[in-house]
Amino acid sequence: MEDQAEKLREIMRQKKNASGGDRTGRKSQSAGADGRAENSGMSRDSRKTRIITVTSGKGGVGKTNLSVNMALAFARLGKKVVVMDADLGLANVNVMLNMIPKYNLYHVIKKQKSIHEILVETDYGISIVAGASGFSQIANMSEQERQDFISELDTLSFADIIIIDTGAGVSSNVLDFIAAADDAIIVTTPEPTAITDAYGIIKIIAMEYDPVNIGLKLVVNRAKGAAEAKSVADRMTNIAGQFLNLKLDYLGFIYDDQSVPASVRQQKPFMVIEPKCKASLCIQHLVERMDKNRLVEPAGIGAMFKKMFKRT
Repeated sequence: MEDQAEKLREIMRQKKNASGGDRTGRKSQSAGADGRAENSGMSRDSRKTRIITVTSGKGGVGKTNLSVNMALAFARLGKKVVVMDADLGLANVNVMLNMIPKYNLYHVIKKQKSIHEILVETDYGISIVAGASGFSQIANMSEQERQDFISELDTLSFADIIIIDTGAGVSSNVLDFIAAADDAIIVTTPEPTAITDAYGIIKIIAMEYDPVNIGLKLVVNRAKGAAEAKSVADRMTNIAGQFLNLKLDYLGFIYDDQSVPASVRQQKPFMVIEPKCKASLCIQHLVERMDKNRLVEPAGIGAMFKKMFKRT
């Protein structure tokens, strides 16, 4: 894999010579009225929504921060992006963005609101779907209720990317989101407890699902540098391959950057507050790599939930 530290240095050099987007994360040029790049090269009708699940073995490793800032980076590439908060009982995507949505997924499940009525546009060129503890009722829905819910969620297919921020741990809801997505990102830090818990969720995935069809990727957060992150990644990918017969792709790392906790306190994405900080450049690198290796035929949001319901 290309050396990420060198890639980041190249991005920094390029940024010195380019104007880039504005500080809100929107494209400043070459975007149509709907906010997406006009020269995307592919019509909306010829592709399906790409579903990216972000999860972790334990809480507190930066999973939600990664989800939100990745969404902004995809938006800067001209993508229409929705972040869905699927963290049961501990939904906090809206907290990261200093927003208090009036409605959430619970109201959709109870047929009180449509998905578009709870969809909230942000000031950063992305939209969010707020989560709720009632989301756990999916497993107990009747067949008709499931079909109605799938139909609602399928209306999000206008998006190019949907990033699902799951809860931490190994609940059945989290595992189903991972198994049904086009790409599943496992987030860890170099701390031994985080590594152990990340390996735990990877092991369960290998035991309970068909890992061949899961685009499982690893991101090492809060690394002091490329060497530390690669050491963690090599250890995990080797163990996964040797003992679980599972291919775990190392997507990259994010520097331990003081701009990140500062942005959390301000309730604004660090890619907006400090677009040239190390953490922001790392996010840009990860997203550009994923976009370069985009799927030819992603499943789409409706297909994803149909896959989930088949296992309930």
